[in-house]
Amino acid sequence: MRKVKIFGDSTIDLNKELYEQNNISIVPLTIIMGGTSYKDGENITPAQIYRHFETKNELPKTAAINSETYKEYGMPFLDQGYDIVHFNISSDMSASHINACKAAEELGLDRIFVVDTKNLSSGSGLLVLYACDLVKQGLGAQDIKNRCMARTDAVQASFIIDRLNYLYKGGRCSSLALIAATALTLKPSIRVKNGKMLTGKKYIGKLASVAEKYVKDTLKEFNNPDYTRVFITYTETPLDIVDNLVNIVKALPFKSVLVTEASCTISSHCGPHTLGILYINDGGVEDKK
Repeated sequence: MRKVKIFGDSTIDLNKELYEQNNISIVPLTIIMGGTSYKDGENITPAQIYRHFETKNELPKTAAINSETYKEYGMPFLDQGYDIVHFNISSDMSASHINACKAAEELGLDRIFVVDTKNLSSGSGLLVLYACDLVKQGLGAQDIKNRCMARTDAVQASFIIDRLNYLYKGGRCSSLALIAATALTLKPSIRVKNGKMLTGKKYIGKLASVAEKYVKDTLKEFNNPDYTRVFITYTETPLDIVDNLVNIVKALPFKSVLVTEASCTISSHCGPHTLGILYINDGGVEDKK
C-alpha cells in the first residue's frame, strides 16, 4: 500500500500547528485586492482585507484554484510515491473542486482522490482531520476518501454574523435587510446544508450575549456530537467573547477544543466579528466501525 498525503485548499481554516502536526499541505486560493493578486494565507492576512474595506469600501475578489496549480503542488508528492487525498470547499461555492478533479484526470493517475466537503472553513477542516486520523490507522487513500464522503452530511457548520455590510457588498443580502439588521442589531446565523449556505435563526442584541445563546442553541439542536473534536472558528473577534464560548464547550466531553481564525477567503465574505461552532454530529459512529 502506498503512503498517503493529505491536501486541502486554503479555506479549511485550521492553523499552522495543526497543519504541521498532521503533515497537511495547503493549496491557496487567490485573493485579488487593489489590482494585486495574493495567495490566501501566504502573503495576505484578513486584517489587511478589513483595513482595505474600511479605507476603500471595496471588497477583494476571490479566485478558484486552477488545475495547473493543483498539478504544481501535487506532483512532487506523487513523484515520491504518495497517493493524495485532497479536500475542497463545497463545489457549490467554488470551482476549485471541479478544477482539482480536472487536474487528477489530466494527469491520468488513479492516485489522486478529491473530496467535495460540501462545506467551508473548519467544517471542511473537520473532515481533513478525520482523514489524518485514518492515515495514522494505516488506511489507503480510496478508503479514506470513501469514509470522509460518508460523513459530509453529518458536519454541523454554522456561524453568527455580526455585520451584514460585507454580505451586502458581496451581493448576498439586500439594502433593506442591511438597514433592518442595523436598526435592530440583528445578527443572523448561517448554516451549511447540502453544500450551500442558508440563513438560520436570527438573534437580536450585542455580540457577546448573542454568541453565547447561538452556541447553546446549536449544541441543543445538534445534540449527537462526535466528541473527538470541536472547533470555535472566528474572524477578528474580541478574545473575551471567544474565550467564553471555549469555556462553554469545554464543559462538554469533547476530547479536543480547537480555536482557529478564518482564512482570507472566508473572512472576505463574512467580515470581522463572525464566529461559529463546528463539529461532526453523528455520535462518532464511523470511528467505531
